[in-house]
Amino acid sequence: MRAQGFEHWGVTDIDLHDAEEGLLQWLGAGFHGEMDYMARHGLKRARPAALVPGTVSVLMVALSYRPRSSAWLDQAWGELERNSQANVSLYARGRDYHKLLRSRLQALGQSLKQHLPGLEFRAFCDSAPVMEVELAHRAKLGWRGKNTLLLNRQSGSMFFLGSLFLNRAIEQLPMALAGEIEARQADPASDRCGSCSACLDVCPTKAIVAPYRLDARRCISYLTIENPGPIPVAFRAAMGNRIYGCDDCQLICPWNKFAVATPAEDFKTRPAFLNLSLTEALSWSEERFLRNTEGMAIRRIGHWRWQRNVVVALGNLLASGSAQEPLEAGKLQARQALVALRSQADPILAEHIDWALNR
Repeated sequence: MRAQGFEHWGVTDIDLHDAEEGLLQWLGAGFHGEMDYMARHGLKRARPAALVPGTVSVLMVALSYRPRSSAWLDQAWGELERNSQANVSLYARGRDYHKLLRSRLQALGQSLKQHLPGLEFRAFCDSAPVMEVELAHRAKLGWRGKNTLLLNRQSGSMFFLGSLFLNRAIEQLPMALAGEIEARQADPASDRCGSCSACLDVCPTKAIVAPYRLDARRCISYLTIENPGPIPVAFRAAMGNRIYGCDDCQLICPWNKFAVATPAEDFKTRPAFLNLSLTEALSWSEERFLRNTEGMAIRRIGHWRWQRNVVVALGNLLASGSAQEPLEAGKLQARQALVALRSQADPILAEHIDWALNR
């Protein structure tokens, strides 16, 4: 496990029956927004054997993506205060985690097969109807925090989750692996959030509507990544300079004081995203956007959503400071960039630009 860089791991059976009601309630409330695939998959998400027939257990792993700088937390908060800087969620600044984690899971699966003839496995990382947090909790990697993310008392929540669906029961796994898991499962899964409400309080759009309950339709991560259409006006100002994702509910979490620096060099911030200004981000052509995001998770939103998000952030830049103050050079450049784009924009993007210019 350590050879693959995983911080935590554990195995669980596939009985998620008592998680089905909560899933159905969440979908019934419409909290999934326009992520139609979640409703389409329905209870398949809570039934691993329906996704991969023959599955009897799931091996869950965690891989940290926390920046290596010891001052990472202060730096992250500081970036949110610089209104002219494009803010991208920490997890997305380097190589696409889907690719990296899946390749490591595949290597782990092949290693297990050497000890278990006849073993069959399927690797997943945020790319299939899998209840990763629920499975990870049952595998004793941690507990579900009030922001709905998995928390671990040794590592906080700054990690990716991956899974190996196995056709072998837990008791059939190699003794060495079973021993490692048992030694690492010293009650890390008990809820330790207590009376803390920091994540609920800090959320810019109040997307955490109750402890352990997220309305994705209000979440900046959903609005900037999954949402295919216009960003609701009610949430635009709250986005600030966030153009891809949002980390606030993790940055504020006391447990992330213990977050572990990533062992993966590939998660290092790409040069194009170092101190990227909003005006520079808006100037990217589609060709440049694709070139700068090659091999990154950001690429999946496409150039149009990228522009939409940056336009909103530029509107927030224009609205910052006192209305009596003269426009600084950065604001003047922002206004000029928005006006230039307006003549080429489709109706939806044009509406966002008009909103930004009228801030």
